[in-house]
Amino acid sequence: MMSDEAYEAQPVDVRGMASDGHERFVVSFARIDGRCVPLALYEANTWPLSGGTTNQPKSKRALDFRPIPRQFLDTVKQMAWRYLRRGRDGGKRPATATVVNWLKGATVFLTWLDDRGVARLQDVSPLVCIQYVEAQKSILSRYGKPLKRGALAHRFFAVEAIYELSQKTDDPMQLPPWPDTSAKRLAGVTDGGPYKGMTPRIPDSVFCALFQAAWDIVQKGNHWLDLRDGLDRIDVEYGHLTRMPIKTRKNRFLADSGWHDGLRAFNNQLLALRTACYIVVASLSGCRNHELAYLQNDPCYSTTDDDGTVFWWMKSRSDKTGEGYAEWMIPVAAVQALKVQERWAEPYQASLEAEISRLRQANPEDSEIAEAMKHRGALFLGESSHHKNQVRTLSDQWWGQALKDFALSLGLQWNLASHQFRLTFAHYAARSRFGDLRYLKEHFKHWSMDMTLGYALNDTQDMDLYLEIEAELDDIKVDLVGEWLKDDVPLAGGFGTNIVAWRGTNPITLFKDNASMIRSIADSVSLRSALHAWCTADKGGCVGLGIDKLRCTDCDNAVIHQRHAHVYVRQYRDLKALLNLNDIGEVGLNRVRNGIEKCRMTLERLGIDPETEIGKLAAEAVT
Repeated sequence: MMSDEAYEAQPVDVRGMASDGHERFVVSFARIDGRCVPLALYEANTWPLSGGTTNQPKSKRALDFRPIPRQFLDTVKQMAWRYLRRGRDGGKRPATATVVNWLKGATVFLTWLDDRGVARLQDVSPLVCIQYVEAQKSILSRYGKPLKRGALAHRFFAVEAIYELSQKTDDPMQLPPWPDTSAKRLAGVTDGGPYKGMTPRIPDSVFCALFQAAWDIVQKGNHWLDLRDGLDRIDVEYGHLTRMPIKTRKNRFLADSGWHDGLRAFNNQLLALRTACYIVVASLSGCRNHELAYLQNDPCYSTTDDDGTVFWWMKSRSDKTGEGYAEWMIPVAAVQALKVQERWAEPYQASLEAEISRLRQANPEDSEIAEAMKHRGALFLGESSHHKNQVRTLSDQWWGQALKDFALSLGLQWNLASHQFRLTFAHYAARSRFGDLRYLKEHFKHWSMDMTLGYALNDTQDMDLYLEIEAELDDIKVDLVGEWLKDDVPLAGGFGTNIVAWRGTNPITLFKDNASMIRSIADSVSLRSALHAWCTADKGGCVGLGIDKLRCTDCDNAVIHQRHAHVYVRQYRDLKALLNLNDIGEVGLNRVRNGIEKCRMTLERLGIDPETEIGKLAAEAVT
C-alpha cells in the first residue's frame, strides 16, 4: 500500500543506485476504493501500467522487457523509468500507448545492435545508426512489401528517444543518431505526420451497402433482443434441467417466434447486431474506436434551439488530443443504434458487476478489481473465451476482424477497418453542405447546416473532428474551382459565365502556377450547393434562397455545371407544357415564356440542345 505522495516522492533518476535502492520502487498502481495498490515494481521484467484506453487489452498496456538483450536491460529500465516519471525534454508525461510503442521500437533497435555484437550504447555511433536505417528500409513485411513510412518513422523516433533518455543512465549514447537530419525525413514522412494520407476512405459503393445492411439490422434490433429475453426466461424457468432439454425448448421457442435457423445462428445474429450498432454509430458520429469504447450507459441527450429544431448529442471522452470529456452532434439514427446497443449490453454489464463482487469478496486489494471497474457501464462489451468468459470492452484489434467479417458476409471486397469511418464521416459531412449526400441524406440531415454554426451550439464538442470536416470542405472547393477553370468545361449562371470569359484572358500569368491560381480563387469565394447550381453568395446575399431555380440562371453569384443540366431540362419540359393552358392569362403566359427562355439559354451555354434532351426523356418514359 502506498500514497500518492509516496509515489511522487520516488526519485526520477535511478542511475548509480545499488539494486536494493530502487528494485522495490513502485512503477504504477491502481486505486481501489481509495486505496493505492501497486501494479508493478521496478524489479519485474513486465510493468503493467495503469493508464491506456479501454479498447486495448492489458497486454497492450504493459512494458515487456523480456525481449530486450540482456546487456541493455538495466539501461532500458532506467530509460523507461525516467520516461514514465518525467517525459522527454520539454514535454509532459507520455501516454501509456506512447511509452509502449517506444519500447517496441527500442527493442527492434537493440536487438539489431545485439546481432552485430554491440554491447553498450556508448559504442553506438551515427554511422551505426545510419546503417540501422538502411537495414530497416530493406526489410520486407509479411506481405512482401517494404515497411510503411509510418512504421519506419516509429522505429527511428525510438532511436532518437533512446539517445535523449540514455543521457540520464549509466550507459549514454555519445552522439545524436543522425545529427544532420531527423527520423521523419529518414522515413520519408512529410510535415503532415506519419499517417497523413494513409487512411483510405471507404468507397461510396461499399459504404452504401455496408451502412444499409447495418441499419436494416439495427431497425430489427429490439425484435432480436425480445427473443433473447425470451431465451433467458427459459434458462431461469428450466434451470434444473440438463443442457439438451433446455436447448430443445429454446429452439422450439425461436421457431414459434419466426426464427427457423436454430439457436447457434440466432446467437450469431445477436453478435452481428452489436457490429451493426457500431457501424451505424461510427458512420454517423465520426468517432475513433477508443472514443466509442468509452461510451457508457445513457450516452445521449437532446437540446432544442429557438426555432424548435432538436439536436442530439453523444457523450464520451477522447484521449487522442487530450480533450478528455467530449461530445459529438449525431442524428436520430445514431441515437436509435445507441439505445439498441444499451439494451444489448445489459447482460454483459451484469456479468461484469458479478465478477467485481466476486473479486472483492476473495481479495479486496486484487488489482484485477481496478481493471474490471474501467469497463463498468461500457456499451461495446464482449466475453473472452480465453479468460473464463471474462467481460471487457472490445479491443480495436477485435473490431478490426469483426468489421472485416461483416463486410465479407455482404460480399464486399474491401479491407474494412475501424479508423476508416472517421475520414468517411468527414467526407460525407462536408458534402452535405454541397447538396451531395449520396446515400445518407436522411441520416446526415443536421450536417446540411453551416459547419461553424453547428459547432457553436456546443463548446464541448470534438473540435479535432470539426477541423477534419473543414479540411474536407477545403478539398471540395479546390476540386470544384479546378474543374471550373478547365478550358473545355462549359459553365452557365452569372458567375459561371464570367469565369468562362475570364479563362479566355489567360489569367494564369497572374499566378505562380495553375495550382496557386486554383487555391487563391478557392480561398476567396464562399461556396455551397443549391442542388441546381453552386452559390458563391453568403446566405444573406442569395437572391433565390434555394427556392426559385430560374433566378440562378443569370445571378452574378451562381455557377451552373453540366451536372446540373437535368434540372433545367425537366424545368424546360414542364414549362413548355404550361403553354397549353388557357386559364393563366397573358401575364402568366409571359412568365412561362420567360422561364422557357432562361432554361434554353442556360442549356445552350452548357452545350446542350434542350429539344433533343426532351426527346430523350420522352423515350425513357415510354420504355
